[in-house]
Amino acid sequence: MDTSSTIAYFTMEIGLDTAMPTYSGGLGVLAGDTVQSAADMGIPMVVVSLLHRKGYFYQRLDGNGRQTEEPVEWPVEDFVQRLEPTVEVVLAGRPVRIRAWVYEVKGYKGAVVPVLLLDTDVEGNDEQARALTDRLYGGDLRYRLCQEAVLGMGGTRMLRALGFNNLRRFHMNEGHAALLTLELLDAAMKDERVSVDEAIESVRKQCIFTTHTPVPAGHDQFDMDLVRDTLGGHKAFEMPNVFCCDNRLNMTYLALNLSHYVNGVAKKHGEVSRQLFANYRIDSITNGVHAERWTCPPFRALYDHYIPGWCEDNFSLRYALSIPVEKIRAAHLEAKRELMNHVNHLDNSGMDLETFTIGYARRATAYKRPDLIFSDLERLRAIAGAAPIQMVFAGKAHPKDEQGKQLIRTIHAARASLRPHIRLSYVPNYDMEIGQWLTSGVDLWLNTPQPPMEASGTSGMKAALNGVPSLSILDGWWIEGCIEGITGWAIGTPLTNNSDEDSRARDAASLYDKLEHTILPLYYGDPKAFTTVMAHAIALNGSFFNTQRMVQQYAVRGYLL
Repeated sequence: MDTSSTIAYFTMEIGLDTAMPTYSGGLGVLAGDTVQSAADMGIPMVVVSLLHRKGYFYQRLDGNGRQTEEPVEWPVEDFVQRLEPTVEVVLAGRPVRIRAWVYEVKGYKGAVVPVLLLDTDVEGNDEQARALTDRLYGGDLRYRLCQEAVLGMGGTRMLRALGFNNLRRFHMNEGHAALLTLELLDAAMKDERVSVDEAIESVRKQCIFTTHTPVPAGHDQFDMDLVRDTLGGHKAFEMPNVFCCDNRLNMTYLALNLSHYVNGVAKKHGEVSRQLFANYRIDSITNGVHAERWTCPPFRALYDHYIPGWCEDNFSLRYALSIPVEKIRAAHLEAKRELMNHVNHLDNSGMDLETFTIGYARRATAYKRPDLIFSDLERLRAIAGAAPIQMVFAGKAHPKDEQGKQLIRTIHAARASLRPHIRLSYVPNYDMEIGQWLTSGVDLWLNTPQPPMEASGTSGMKAALNGVPSLSILDGWWIEGCIEGITGWAIGTPLTNNSDEDSRARDAASLYDKLEHTILPLYYGDPKAFTTVMAHAIALNGSFFNTQRMVQQYAVRGYLL
């Protein structure tokens, strides 16, 4: 393993392979796409994450949409190679041994980015310690804090143990890894000639922080009594310019205070983050997706023929406008047939190729409003009566999110009520493979979050690479990606505050109006014009909202400064 990397990328979750349950959703999939693009471009990166032996969870849904969770079983050694060194962190007064497994991400030019997956299921640890890296986002606050210590502190020690001695930048993908800053502070303060302020500044020069959420639950916080009991004492705990607020450790503030470059993940999210954290300089780099990874086989073949070299130069996808529309339509029909086969096999839903198909797949939680399209079932039936509709939904609710679980049950109830007017399938156990079917095989991608709660969103970007336009709330990336009637369509208007009591009704009405009066007439009445929208989704959005562009921006703004 080459240890000459200069950039260490820390992430609590990472989507490397659909059969490896080391991710839960968008944050992890983004990390996997980021690392793949870094490998493609030969960026000298090493990645640190956790080996989640029991994953996030395996989702089962009964006929009424009741979700139950099971641990994921996967053959660890079939995917990763165990490394020899072990390191220790002291948690709650006891040493916890950590080992690492490596997964190699290979770029198309042969460069390799090693991904280190940390594991506490090590001989010598007690049963509680061995389970610390088992579950992604599981357990109580102590469990979460211990996991984040393993990631940040243990991960930094593991990099040293493996000989990664040339690291110049530590990139924290969300605040989960922020405890790595304490390790860097300890290293800086070993030299007695270095003042505290100089040590803090040296750490800042090394660190980059990407925040992904305006949702409070996305910013981990721990009472200092729990922190001291779990981590022991640390000089940084008494540094007001490092730690704050109200006798709590806020991982986001820790990362903000000790990073020289901070960014949100869309232009709007950058604005929202600057309002949330008013005293900090926060830039924005809009997320992307790995183009080759998320383009389905029929469209890959199409691009290979008409846009040779598109994998190496994603910007060249702008030439999709020169592809004959009948070729785009044929490639999409092939992808749609693949989706229909999968869905019909899973739940015998009887979906067909001719019917306009809407796709939706996100984490099932209240602010994402997956049930918005079902706000007025009578109107939805009337729309489908004039122009047939079918829908494919997917998404997991966090095991502790009862509101999210209820949303899944609500959608299942709507499914029963809409029969036989509208066929609706809710695909269980949403993962990267299902995401690939959905984002390439539907005719329209739907996204309905409550503004301004969407940080970025990437599912619509994946759809665009496959010629699928979006109908979406103007929030996150879609504010940048939506050219009305050209790349897709907007729900509502970009209000500065769209969280009042009437916003749901307005947004639902706008959604129905766009479907009834604009999108469905275009799809059924002028297929060539609809396919032209598909071509623009590829050329304008697929060519830009990708991790090749995104990683280049990180390199210029954060890694090289």
